[in-house]
Amino acid sequence: MYYATQDIWTWWLAIYLFFGGMGAASVSVTCLTDMYLKPHRELVLWGNLSGFVMLSLGSSLLFIHLLHHTAVINVLNPMVLLRKPDAWIAWGTQFITWMMIWSLVYSLPYLRQTKLFMEMPLVGKILDWGPVIWLANLASRFHKPIGWLATINGVGTVVYTGLLLQSFPAVALWHNPGVPVLFTISGFSTSLAFLLLILVLVIRDEAATHEIKIFYERADVILIAAELVVIFSFFQYMKQGSESARHSATLLWTNMGWLVGFLIFGLIVPLLIELKGVVKGWRGHGAIAVAASLVLCGGYLLRYYMLEAGVYERPYPPHGYSSYRDPPSGAADRTTVLVPIENRQVLTAKHGDG
Repeated sequence: MYYATQDIWTWWLAIYLFFGGMGAASVSVTCLTDMYLKPHRELVLWGNLSGFVMLSLGSSLLFIHLLHHTAVINVLNPMVLLRKPDAWIAWGTQFITWMMIWSLVYSLPYLRQTKLFMEMPLVGKILDWGPVIWLANLASRFHKPIGWLATINGVGTVVYTGLLLQSFPAVALWHNPGVPVLFTISGFSTSLAFLLLILVLVIRDEAATHEIKIFYERADVILIAAELVVIFSFFQYMKQGSESARHSATLLWTNMGWLVGFLIFGLIVPLLIELKGVVKGWRGHGAIAVAASLVLCGGYLLRYYMLEAGVYERPYPPHGYSSYRDPPSGAADRTTVLVPIENRQVLTAKHGDG
């Protein structure tokens, strides 16, 4: 068998998965915070509008890389879920679309209360338009049902980012039930980090946000700890899995970007910083801002290296591989060899006489 790392889903899909998970989780977290922890107009606007922008940017990258751009019309139609219920890209498109719609509706009353938006030339006129005023009043009246619609679709979007990768059976690293769990935990962790940065660097209202910041820090400590447990369980799963999974494990756990960039600086260091803040507190907000920034970097690196380490298993050599010869019968020595070919890594087996 031949094993070759895939080179199609690269940095651009990592950005799509990163923005998708973080943006959707930010919408869910801010709506739940506003409904049940502490109402906060600025936090809702930053969380929901940022989530909208992140999902728009990530989706545009996916759209650009589609082979048939007009095919997107098919997945925008909700009836696609009845015709093709096993297509996770269709579920994801519906979750993303309705999350963006309901988060904007939820935000309308707050937008109309904000002087900045009301004074914008075009935005102000739209917000003062009769149907928009009616919709904003409706959102105020049905505050929690609309918030839950945005939250549920946000959670669906976060989970979908993992299910999209998990539905790819040709790569053993991705095709396992741990991927949706890992991406869901990471999505909510990065959203809490992002919202902590907003609270610390932008809103900067200690009296109004102290309770929210404490809750976010505690929740993120739990999520990062859970993420570490899943990561190491994931490693054990791959080491005991198929040959393709073991090759992926080798690529990940011998990569300094994964070990140092993601595991140490993206998870362990921010966990220790936030844990110290939860237990004893910090003077000022510098440490929490650093920890949150590291969590965001780690969230992207997780998705980037998970894509980079995806290994195909195939019974024939990839295009351009011509130096391989069939092993002699009874070959026993199977030492892994990494051979760079056409900007990819090809993993095969080195055979010798038994």
